Amino acid sequence: MDQLTNSQLMTIILPLAIVQFILMIIAIVVCARAEQTRGPKWMWILIIIFGNLLGSIIFFLVGRKQA
Repeated sequence: MDQLTNSQLMTIILPLAIVQFILMIIAIVVCARAEQTRGPKWMWILIIIFGNLLGSIIFFLVGRKQA
């Protein structure tokens, strides 16, 4: 198996990092604007930030309270 060059690696990682960052920002905004969440908002913000991609997905699946 050939080794990936730096440019090949960047073409793989950069789009994923951009998607992760955008999803994290959207999750933080949704959390901040939500009237109620399942648990304290500060906890969800920390989960979103430190959980990276998985933290954002968990917030959207579990953290939001539907009206």
